[in-house]
Amino acid sequence: MTPPPLPLTQVVLKVHSRCDLACDHCYVYEHADTGWRSRPRVIGDAVLARAAERIGEHAAAHGLTAVRVVLHGGEPLLAGPAVFRRAAEALRAALPEVCELDLRVHSNGLRLSPAYCELFDELGIRVGLSLDGDRAANDRHRRFADGRSSHPQVLRAVGLLREPRFRHLYAGLLCTVDVNNDPLAVYRALAELEPPAVDFLLPHATWERPPERPAGAGATPYADWLLAAHAQWEEDGRPFAVRTFDSVHRTLSGLPGLSEALGLEPVDLVVLETDGAYEQADSLRTAYDGAPATGMDVFRHSLDEVARHPGTAARQSGLAGLNATCRACPVVRSCGGGLYAHRYRDGSFDHPSVYCADLRALIDGLAARAGGSVARSVAAPVDIAGPGLTDAQLGELAHGLGAPETVRALAASQLALTRAMLAAVHGSSGLARSAAWELLADLDAAEPAAVDAVFAHPYVRAWAVRRLGGDPGADLGPLAELAAAAAVLAGRGDTVAVPVRDGALHLPTIGRLVLGGGVREALVTGGRTGWTARADGGAPTGPGDPRWQPVRRIGLSGGRVLVLEDVDPQRAAHRWPVADRLEGTEYASWNRDLAEAADLLDRDLPEYAAGLWAGLTTITPLRPGVGGRDVSSAARQAFGAVGIARPRTAPTLALLLAHEFQHVKLGAVLDRWELYDRTDTRLFEAFGLSPRPIGSLFQAVYAHLAVTAFWGAQVRANGCAQARFTHWRVLTDEAVDLLATSGALTPLGHRFAAGARRSVDAWLRITA
Repeated sequence: MTPPPLPLTQVVLKVHSRCDLACDHCYVYEHADTGWRSRPRVIGDAVLARAAERIGEHAAAHGLTAVRVVLHGGEPLLAGPAVFRRAAEALRAALPEVCELDLRVHSNGLRLSPAYCELFDELGIRVGLSLDGDRAANDRHRRFADGRSSHPQVLRAVGLLREPRFRHLYAGLLCTVDVNNDPLAVYRALAELEPPAVDFLLPHATWERPPERPAGAGATPYADWLLAAHAQWEEDGRPFAVRTFDSVHRTLSGLPGLSEALGLEPVDLVVLETDGAYEQADSLRTAYDGAPATGMDVFRHSLDEVARHPGTAARQSGLAGLNATCRACPVVRSCGGGLYAHRYRDGSFDHPSVYCADLRALIDGLAARAGGSVARSVAAPVDIAGPGLTDAQLGELAHGLGAPETVRALAASQLALTRAMLAAVHGSSGLARSAAWELLADLDAAEPAAVDAVFAHPYVRAWAVRRLGGDPGADLGPLAELAAAAAVLAGRGDTVAVPVRDGALHLPTIGRLVLGGGVREALVTGGRTGWTARADGGAPTGPGDPRWQPVRRIGLSGGRVLVLEDVDPQRAAHRWPVADRLEGTEYASWNRDLAEAADLLDRDLPEYAAGLWAGLTTITPLRPGVGGRDVSSAARQAFGAVGIARPRTAPTLALLLAHEFQHVKLGAVLDRWELYDRTDTRLFEAFGLSPRPIGSLFQAVYAHLAVTAFWGAQVRANGCAQARFTHWRVLTDEAVDLLATSGALTPLGHRFAAGARRSVDAWLRITA
């Protein structure tokens, strides 16, 4: 049987094929390929709908938990707001419930407006902008067709994204290197704009069309330029992520790179043109006319077929796909042969990169600055298993339940995993010394409860996963925030320098202090009588400051407490957009409804509620769905948290809590044990939903055990909701049979299916 192809998890979706600038270094319009001339200007509704379906079916077939889609061009904002709304809605509707959509747009910024930003805020679309530095640097290439400067308009666009109301949309800046520009001037111009991330892009070139190398610039001008920028970045304390530098640091530590330009990881990107044609990476346009073409389109071909295309396979072949010169190079695992397009020569890509000498000099230079090691180890091994579960406890979970001790054991295992991930984050950071990490280690020895309290916050792990996965927006700032929060809880008097991000000082589990734009750093001191913060050396302030927004906790009957998380920037890990800070009346409504929902769960669903209260620590308010519909989400990497848009009634809130916490429990189980064959690519239809892979079927069955039990309890208590109970009982019964006979379960997976069967059988005997 032919093995399944490697999945494609990044899609560049072209929504407009023309541009309102005339950049002379543009690989789309100024290099060898001319395919853009025959494309429709704007993507059509039929193409958009079919593209969303293809992406959704690919995510379902491969059990993907996240897909990144970048809306691109040309200049995508030329497409108009309606196209963005249709794209966002179509993509979210097509993706499986367990798959998160990371939706972005990359623009030149000329047409970015408050109206566009408000739309992107509503739709959850982050914005990246192209900017080559200060005005002189930017105007070398990024000009209008009549030669006018575009720099003022781009700065205006960046200014919009830096406004507090839109700061969360700011994804970063892309800068194309020109060695005629002063690297320090370019770096400082970008740094002044406080980007969350910067990507320095080598200008696309081949051996047949080599990059510019000014006379007297030396043998490796591009490496020299980047190393100069890197030195200033290090001196500034790495204020934002730089994908090129982070990629080299990671690969020197044995971790995957962050782009196809560095490292040996398989390429997972595909381009979708406005006419529905699939193409390979846009960078190939610099090689020859037609180089990116696949001959495939969304109407006739699946993404699996694109993944099997010879061109895609060639860019996924790692070390074996490189020429002999590259394979013998000592830095090949960091360099990866460079960007595939940059190897082109005489009709072949079987050559070193045209930037070979620069890449070697860059990697050697960064390795030397990191201590000279090309194989830096990460943290010492950590036992991620945590406390074991007894056979009886596994049996409880197999039935969809879990007593408090069982769920607490899962939570301890998750905390151990979070600790291991944080150690890997530090180990892969490339920092020879980290004051924040050293303080955390010291506190962990002296005040372990304070460190555990911070590390157990659900969104700490969500950030660590993003950081280790190469998300350019996941900088190292949260490490200092964690240290500061632990210092505050420990109360020893330790002081921590914490970067101020998005105009606020964030202390996970504690709250945020809104300081406004222009503030870069705050010194946080945790003492026995409270804590203080000094912003940029100013006067001390603390929790009495009216700008302080504490994490709010809701007390429930029986002494139980839930965090209502509406300030942590890492909470945007859910499938749906998160709500802003709650106003007083909305907070009071949450208080009221949660108290009623908790009492209802205790009364009607005690077998599920007991474990839920042992593991659920955090509720993150979400924005309502389209038309005000109820939405909820359990983030796969955030144990203990569920996201919910507050529904109209407390019983619905109770149902959503029970449903989502089932996903939380099963996710923790899957971190420890294999329940199904992850290589099984078949799709299964259940619950009236679109076909989905075995992992999604397992999640749906497990969650609907609680849904069926909820409606059964209503029938058993007072005879109401018979129709809903019958509906979910029948669908869950059928889905359990489908799961049990799927042929994809491990022995433990069969035990869980059998437990689900016994739970459903009990409800089959209930009548009104």
